[in-house]
Amino acid sequence: MAKSRRRYGHKASEKVGKAMHEMKAGKLKSGRTGKKVRSRKQAIAIGLSQARRAGGKVPRRPARSRKT
Repeated sequence: MAKSRRRYGHKASEKVGKAMHEMKAGKLKSGRTGKKVRSRKQAIAIGLSQARRAGGKVPRRPARSRKT
């Protein structure tokens, strides 16, 4: 049986946890506009993005489909 690999590293879970904590306290703001983040999914996305920038083990974002 193959050994299961962890998809996300420790740093990723730390950053996502911190982002969720900030969102619940009403302190997490989105990047460009600086508006308060209200959605859980957005808070997770921000945490994963921060983990990527910090060099944590996080899978790449899914490729976006282009409109022609």
